[in-house]
Amino acid sequence: MVQYIRFADSLSAAFGKAFAWLIIMMAFGTGYEVVSRYLFNAPTPWALDVSFIMYGSLFMMGGAYTLSRGGHVRGDFVYRLWRPQTQAKVDLLLYLLFFFPGVTALIVTGWKYASRSWGYGEVSVNSPAGIPIYQFKTVIMAAGLLLFIQGIAQVFRCIVCMRTGHWIEADEDVRETEDLLLTKANEAETGGHI
Repeated sequence: MVQYIRFADSLSAAFGKAFAWLIIMMAFGTGYEVVSRYLFNAPTPWALDVSFIMYGSLFMMGGAYTLSRGGHVRGDFVYRLWRPQTQAKVDLLLYLLFFFPGVTALIVTGWKYASRSWGYGEVSVNSPAGIPIYQFKTVIMAAGLLLFIQGIAQVFRCIVCMRTGHWIEADEDVRETEDLLLTKANEAETGGHI
């Protein structure tokens, strides 16, 4: 189980980090549109659609990564007071009752949307550029598959926690700027000895 958890976490991290680069592309695309529109009075017909597609892809493909890092919103005001075994039992029940049926519906529906969209080469009706969107519809199914794989890892985490009383944490790969600054300030106060 632990090996599968590590595999799923690393897979989710790889996709999450790869799709995170869309932020840079979105920034350049939006910047290009602003310069083109306001400096040269030549707006592009594709900017809005492309930014929607990139943001939607980033959001969808980052879901499994966020799940692996415990970053999704939850009602912590009661949950955090429970023992880890109780948390794991509740989480396991919720995964089985709500998460997997919802993600399975996402995969099946995403497959239907994507296959139809690829079949007739669907383009966006929101702009005169006719941006192809069939690849974006495929992201729905791909995101569902990644969530399903990560969901199995989360179930395994629950089982391990119910047995041991401790959660298996994901490897730390990103730290908040505030945390880094606080650590640096603490090191400066203590002379590097924490």
